[in-house]
Amino acid sequence: MITKKQPKKILLKSGRIIDPFSKKTFVGDILIENGNIASIRKTIPSRDKDTLKIDCKGLVVTHGFCDIHVHFREPGREDKENLESGSIAALAGGFTQVCTMPNTNPSIDSAEHIYYICGKSSHLPIDIFPIGAVSKGQEGKELTEMILMKENGAIAFSDDGIPIQNAQFMALALQYAKMIDLPIINHAEDIYLRNEGVMNAGPNSDNLGLKGNPNLAESVMIYRDLALASSLNARLHIPHVSTKESVELIKLFKSKNKLISSEVSPHHLYFCDDDIVGFDTNLKVGPPIRSKSDRKKLIDGIKSGTIDCIATDHAPHTIEDKETTFNDAEFGMIGLESCLGVVNKILVKENGMSLKSLIEKLTVNPRKVMNINTDLFAIGEKAQITVFNPNEKWTFSGDDIYSKSSNSPFIGHELVGKIKYVFSKNSFSSL
Repeated sequence: MITKKQPKKILLKSGRIIDPFSKKTFVGDILIENGNIASIRKTIPSRDKDTLKIDCKGLVVTHGFCDIHVHFREPGREDKENLESGSIAALAGGFTQVCTMPNTNPSIDSAEHIYYICGKSSHLPIDIFPIGAVSKGQEGKELTEMILMKENGAIAFSDDGIPIQNAQFMALALQYAKMIDLPIINHAEDIYLRNEGVMNAGPNSDNLGLKGNPNLAESVMIYRDLALASSLNARLHIPHVSTKESVELIKLFKSKNKLISSEVSPHHLYFCDDDIVGFDTNLKVGPPIRSKSDRKKLIDGIKSGTIDCIATDHAPHTIEDKETTFNDAEFGMIGLESCLGVVNKILVKENGMSLKSLIEKLTVNPRKVMNINTDLFAIGEKAQITVFNPNEKWTFSGDDIYSKSSNSPFIGHELVGKIKYVFSKNSFSSL
């Protein structure tokens, strides 16, 4: 990937423009001037020799993707990832905006920490929005100063990786976040039902001799959180949904509460627990890769709109963290660079979702969850544009990884849909 400063004028010619905000699709041109959207029309003539013209015939031109669930490990574990390397990995995946989780070392649990992330990332080629911790030290005992954190740039609150087990504390967090109109994101697992399981509980975990994490560990916690949020009329976002029971619960409560939203990760749409028979530790994630029937329900859930958006849960780990026994390996996989190829293959090519609907799940919908501007093709807006070939087949390899870490189970898999160009914050990346 080559990333450089944008020239004064760029003309994207003859692309299939899909605007998920206006829901308009047409073949046309986009003119970018000084990093801003200057014109979008079916034809934009240009005889200016200083204008960079890019032929987008056969390519989709759309909003830059937005990932509301990534781990960039800074501060504390910059050997795995930092804000800069994470931003480059995001660009390679077509993402122009991301929301970073607070489970760093130290955790992002104060206004000063939020200010640090915003300041440190201001010069980077993508927008980074920090999610603040719900509790100090992510210990589930004392609420963070949410109002001050919002004033300094916090976009949501989560103790991700550590479930908020105390229901009374969760209710208090929802009430405080409601006052400042930000969502709470709880890692939805009952730690006692999870019982230190390292993969999905079922015949495969029995056959492999690995401790299982049952579906009930997730769905019980999700039911509790949905009930609390609905009773308080508060905003709740449910991360990395993995079970069929969870999808049904979300569908039930969303019919009564419009403040509920949820996400699914590409790896839960692509893999099932049959794929773990080779003990690939890159498939050790939390929540775990589930059964074929769960996977089917997740696909149905994202297609129907029960699940609002796609988020990668990009979780970098060192080789040492992963090249060990399945029991001892860390939970998590990277996912930014492979995302489009994975979800386009599974949802559009194999399960009949429209490409327009998939784009909504990667652009407008995640921005709605976090109350980020969704009208990216408005004249005068800073250019956030992703250009990709929806039909290109390619095999994901180590050469496609820009993260500091390479813990991906997608290496060697044929994907469909390839990022070609990304425009973000006056930068221009070509792949």
